[in-house]
Amino acid sequence: MNPVFSSWETFFSAEVGASAALTGLVMVGMSVNLSRILAHELLPGRAAETVIALGAALVLSSLLLLPGQQAVALAIECGSIGVLSLAAPFAFQLHAYRSPLPNSEARPFVRAFLSSFVGVPLLVAGGLLCWGDLDGLYWAAAGIILSLVVGIIGAWVLLVEINR
Repeated sequence: MNPVFSSWETFFSAEVGASAALTGLVMVGMSVNLSRILAHELLPGRAAETVIALGAALVLSSLLLLPGQQAVALAIECGSIGVLSLAAPFAFQLHAYRSPLPNSEARPFVRAFLSSFVGVPLLVAGGLLCWGDLDGLYWAAAGIILSLVVGIIGAWVLLVEINR
């Protein structure tokens, strides 16, 4: 294993734990508030964005811990999850934008920016890693951290704000 990559092992291990815990919290919160989430046309998409963001962090952190991978494999993992993390929330945001329902969120553009662009640092990471540049791991870390931020905000909405 490359010594540069092995120095990232602790970070990715911590991110696996954090993203797994947050994903579990969101799933419990969704099950408790399922009727309220389903009663609003746009909240199932919001819930899906949250699960996708946290799932991306969980899966990517787990994949990056697999031993003996070449940089190209890391690039494919980052790029694939980056595409999913960009495309799926973008589709939900497009649906919300086109919805005739008034958007009651205080900062819909901040939400759209954060949730739709979680995948961008992962795509950059994939590109750099494809060229063998292990500095792409910094971009992967940024994408994972952004995923957790989006997940925390989504968890707050699905667990607390929905009950106001």
